[in-house]
Amino acid sequence: MVEKRIIQEIKHGEKIASNAEFIWRWDSPTGIIRSERRANFFVQFGQIDSDKSVLEIGCGTGLFTKRVNELTNSKITAIDISETLISIAKTKVPSCQFIRMDAMNMIFQPNLFDVVFGSSILHHLHIEAVLNEIHRVLKPAGKIVFAEPNMLNPHIFLQKNIPVLKRYWGDIPDESAIVRWQLKELLLHRGFINVNIIPYDFLYPMTPAKLIPIVCRIGRKLEKIPIIKEIAGSVLIFAEKRA
Repeated sequence: MVEKRIIQEIKHGEKIASNAEFIWRWDSPTGIIRSERRANFFVQFGQIDSDKSVLEIGCGTGLFTKRVNELTNSKITAIDISETLISIAKTKVPSCQFIRMDAMNMIFQPNLFDVVFGSSILHHLHIEAVLNEIHRVLKPAGKIVFAEPNMLNPHIFLQKNIPVLKRYWGDIPDESAIVRWQLKELLLHRGFINVNIIPYDFLYPMTPAKLIPIVCRIGRKLEKIPIIKEIAGSVLIFAEKRA
């Protein structure tokens, strides 16, 4: 199963490499706002600074590598399974180290990184395998912070569970999304502590530019309302390795 996912991800990376940020909508007006907020979350919850050893999993074209590096001046080690995406990322952030590597079978020594972060990557992988590897390479008291699609969001639920919609929106067959209480149990079972998974982000990527300010204001309020917040578009995942 792991080998199948690797093959799928390599093919997917090669297919989208030339216009990945357009496909992922990070280059749209909503995408710019969402990516800036997400990068700030990574820095805040991961407590990333220039003194930390930082690993990014699934760096893609280096969008979040660049944003986090600009915010913190941190020297990030970033990995991705796609050599083509890695080659693009290297041109964006030459001060960081980029390595083609399988996140489910990393070559790093144990207890190496203070922080491990990633954007929309865990749902592409065999979750148990990648969590085991993240825990292994993380230093004692190290932190993880990820942002992932929320399975309870109606759009995402349909996209991830109906094959014809998966194909239409460009998902690979094994791609899924996060159910936060299930992921929390997995993290606790693998030795993580202080696990917190927060639903957030009601800014739909297709929102017209002139409506973005009001949608952002409403979205911040919805993120604070019990039950309603559970259908937000993303979840922010934070946990620590026991010291």
